[in-house]
Amino acid sequence: MLNSGISILFEGINLQRLLLGLLVTLRVASIAVVISIVVGIIIGVIRTSKNKLVQLPFRIYLELFRIIPILVWLFVIYYIVPANFDINLSSEVVALIVFSLWGTAEMSDIVRGAIISLPKHQVESSKALGLSPVQMYRYVLIPQATKRSIPPMINLITRMIKTTALLTMIGVIEVIKVGQQIIEVNNLEYPSASFWIYGIIFLMYFCICFPLSRFSRKLERKWAT
Repeated sequence: MLNSGISILFEGINLQRLLLGLLVTLRVASIAVVISIVVGIIIGVIRTSKNKLVQLPFRIYLELFRIIPILVWLFVIYYIVPANFDINLSSEVVALIVFSLWGTAEMSDIVRGAIISLPKHQVESSKALGLSPVQMYRYVLIPQATKRSIPPMINLITRMIKTTALLTMIGVIEVIKVGQQIIEVNNLEYPSASFWIYGIIFLMYFCICFPLSRFSRKLERKWAT
């Protein structure tokens, strides 16, 4: 019966295993987010250059991650790269590489958009004050662009957390993979196991992503006024 299946969550260490799987999910997402923010800001600043030769490789890099699905990138780096270049990469390392590259590409576009959206007189005033390009970005442009970047950056973080669900396809033992293992072992005894396991996983993702989404919308409304 459906109600009896809830006991699967409290049987043995099933709930503990799901929480440990969630920690793997958050670890991958958190490390990738930190790398994406740091490198994305640097690339975003570089992409504000008017030199097309400077912009071109970063533009191609961004479009590659926008056009090609993340799952394909995971398969390419997990299966194809090791097979052809004799490189041994664990599934979690592959996840970090792909998510960091994806996050960096998206973050760079967020930063670039925020900087070029600033009024032109900010640049003109900075030059009139005799600020060097480095000083202009450090003290004038980046602080103002940061305010505009935070809401879309939080949305990107939310997307990255949700997309970790794909990591089960390359064998990362994250929360969904753990859930599948529990269901496979207990499905005969508890036919409704999948309902309760996926229900608690849904709740975990909701508790993490919903507050971030609300916070992002709150900042957008606050700063819009």
